[in-house]
This record gives sequence, structure tokens and C-alpha cells, in this order.
Amino acid sequence: MLNPLQLQTLQAVLRTGSFADAARELGYTGSAVSQQIAALERATRTQLFERHAHGISPTPIAQFLAERANQVLGQLRTLEDDIVLQQNGTIGRVRLGSFPSAAERLLPDAISRFQYTHPGVVVHLDEGEPDELFRMLEAHELDVALVYRYGAVPIRVPRGFEAEFVFREALYLLLPSGHPRCDDDEPLRVDRLQDDSWITARAGTAGGSTLRRLCAETGFEPMIVHRSNNYSVIHGLVAAGLGIAVVPELSLRPTEGVVSRRVDGEKAYRDVMALRSPTLPDASWETLRHALLAATDRSSAFRTARGEWTTA
Repeated sequence: MLNPLQLQTLQAVLRTGSFADAARELGYTGSAVSQQIAALERATRTQLFERHAHGISPTPIAQFLAERANQVLGQLRTLEDDIVLQQNGTIGRVRLGSFPSAAERLLPDAISRFQYTHPGVVVHLDEGEPDELFRMLEAHELDVALVYRYGAVPIRVPRGFEAEFVFREALYLLLPSGHPRCDDDEPLRVDRLQDDSWITARAGTAGGSTLRRLCAETGFEPMIVHRSNNYSVIHGLVAAGLGIAVVPELSLRPTEGVVSRRVDGEKAYRDVMALRSPTLPDASWETLRHALLAATDRSSAFRTARGEWTTA
């Protein structure tokens, strides 16, 4: 393989007309220049210069090689520049993973903010639940993952990834209009609704487990009649009077026939955080992090106080 340093030396010799002048221009010794040209001749298996008593004369292949080297060295310099641009977040790509409700409510604004300041960076979005996103991070398929953790259901965060707390969202009860508890202005404890039928997420999910644990802490087992991981479906079932539900704040949406009331409880919250792969450039990470925080602050959905994320 041809050595770029040797090609640069060849160009200097052709430009100055001698090994000695090329050495002075490059800051080398004359011997070093001679050795580099000799090595290039061995690599190309051809003579590049004819040596005379009073100087050197380039062969046609030397002229050809120098002309082609301009293109090659130019591409290498462009590559070096692009590496710097990627390191400072000016160009490149960010592979972002998110759970669906954050992708719907936060990311359009956050990605728009990010790409306004970094138009040369392409953002690729993928969706999944935390366990799926953790696997994608570990497989180097994502650069950043936006994930959640319910206060009542601890999860294990994979090692080796920087974690940034984004916000804490409250949990809300969804009640059908006309429910006796709709007139309560204060946050509601779930045990005040223990005689109701409940709608929740699928068994084995963090959302489904959270409902059971919140109810268990207040001394009852909820009567679950419907399960869905689709918050639109849950809102529709509640509006139809088929049960009540506990959902995170991100999932709240105006729905005719549905009233929301905040859940009262020490663990009635869900934390959202961003996990960063160590391969993501610092500049891209900082800009995306600020864009996420700005999108959260801008959304009227988040009225709860910011908390702290711990991975223990």
C-alpha cells in the first residue's frame, strides 16, 4: 500500500527539483528524503528519478504518480477534516431510540431543535420498550436511548453508558365522566377505588406491575378486566365506562368522556432518562441533551417537579 507521507515527499521533490531543497521545505534531512523516495520506488516497483552527477530528473511515472497523488491526498485531507467535524458534532448521524409515548410527545420538538443547530447530522429514530432499547445499545445499534423507570418497579441499567435524567412524570388515574371521584380535586389514593374494574397494560410489563404494586401497598388486589399497551385504546375503554386506569403523564390526551386525576403515592411516578453510548461525540450528545430538556420544558404536559435518577 502506498504511503501518503512518501507521496507528499515525491510532490515536494518535483516541486523543488532536488532532494536537498525538498528536505529543507519539509524539515527533513536530505538522507530522509532519499530514503522515502527509495521506499516509494520499491512500493511501486519502478524508478521515479534518474540520478545524475549534478542532480535528478523525474521519470514519466513520477509525474503521473504525483498528479494522481494530488487527488488521493486531497481525499485524505477531506477525511481528516470530516473526522474533526464529526467529533465536534457538525456532521454525522445519531441513532436515537425511544419508547412510543416520548417519541410522540417529546421527540418531534427535540429532533427539530437538534437539527436546526446541526443540519449536517442525520437523526435516525427507532422505537422500543426499555429492555429492547438496552439490547440495542449494547449491540451498538443505538447512540442514545430514551427510557423510563416506574418508581414502584426498579430496573437494571446496563453498565458502560452515561445516564442523564430528563424529567419525572406523575401517574394519573383515568376515570369515566360521571365517576363519583371525578369531583375530587386533590390527588387520589388508589385504595379509594378498590371496588372499581381496572384497565392496565399487559401482564409482565412495568406498567402492569406498577398498578399491582401500588394497589398492594394500600392493601388490595385490583380487579383487572382489560389489558392493552396502547394508551389510545385505554382512553377509549375508560370513555366507554368499561373501567378505570393508571397511566403516566406522557400518555395523557384530551378525550371526551375521560377525566384525569393525579395518583397520590410516594412511588406514583415514572422517571425518564437518556442513556448515551460512549462512541457518540460529546458535541452531539450535549446538543441533543439540551434539546430533550428544552422540549420537556416547553411541553405543557409536564407539571411535576424534576427528580433525580439513580441506577442503584
